[in-house]
Amino acid sequence: METQVTATAFKESYGYARQIIDEVRKVIIDKDEVIVKMLMAILAGGHILIEDVPGVGKTTLALAFSRAMDLACKRLQFTPDVMPSDVVGFTMFNKQTQTFEFKQGAAFCNLFLADEINRTSTKTQSALLELMEERRVTVDGVAHELPQPYIVIATQNPIGSVGTQPLPDSQLDRFMVCLSMGYPAPRSEIDILKGRQTGNPLSSVAQIVQANVILQMQRAIEQVHMEHSVYEYIVHLVDVTRHHPLIKLGISPRGSLAMMRMAKACAFLQDRLYVTPNDVKYVFLNTCAHRLVLSAKAKATHTAASLLEAVLNETPMPLVLEGRNRPHAAR
Repeated sequence: METQVTATAFKESYGYARQIIDEVRKVIIDKDEVIVKMLMAILAGGHILIEDVPGVGKTTLALAFSRAMDLACKRLQFTPDVMPSDVVGFTMFNKQTQTFEFKQGAAFCNLFLADEINRTSTKTQSALLELMEERRVTVDGVAHELPQPYIVIATQNPIGSVGTQPLPDSQLDRFMVCLSMGYPAPRSEIDILKGRQTGNPLSSVAQIVQANVILQMQRAIEQVHMEHSVYEYIVHLVDVTRHHPLIKLGISPRGSLAMMRMAKACAFLQDRLYVTPNDVKYVFLNTCAHRLVLSAKAKATHTAASLLEAVLNETPMPLVLEGRNRPHAAR
């Protein structure tokens, strides 16, 4: 039987979340929405793809979260010569013990930062499929469990296509969200320049929680209530994408699950124990746009985001009154 979250534990988890956001904001200036959505994905137990041009702070954002959460973090710069064994590990024969020993790859950590993931070979990219879905790797027929919590944060540059290998749809579908940071506003960029005069702001990020607390926060989010009408709303949205004449490949059931979990995390970060349709709307584009495959006709005049905006606007929202049937946490 699932243990019900107590009111005290829920409030404590919410307080930790707000502190984590405050710490990351010390380093990442004027990007509050990206910070919040990234924390949502982490607490929802998902992986994150950050797609943006070089130099806007993608790697810094990931490192700031790893420091605030005290997560064991490893970074691997993906290049064409990176092998699958560099990611998942390999077995080698030990002459002294006359046994085969497993040597862990870079993926064995809590937060695995895959930098420029689209610059490695498809063979190496495929090494991430099992670990992202199952939280384990299989080497020479032996399964090895990864530490918990486990988060993959991958970055890629959407502009420079020379020497890149597009991620397969099966791997894109394993990312809970796809985020973009964009350039900072001029005033914010001035603050960034001033903050770098005396050192790296990452050193000022304080540790707020440890891995066991992150797992506790993830369990709290799982128990956020969602009414039947909101489930129907999610399914209706994804079903429209599956039958849209301009969409070749719509949202998968994995995408539906990602939307549900992100909506629960959204409610949690607003100090609510229940999900509203507006929570679903808030996470819809970031959760779904990278999963779509447009038809050849649509690519000339549309983007995945524009089509999803239209789907969102044309799909009626259910009426869920704020506070109505609000569940109460156990005391």
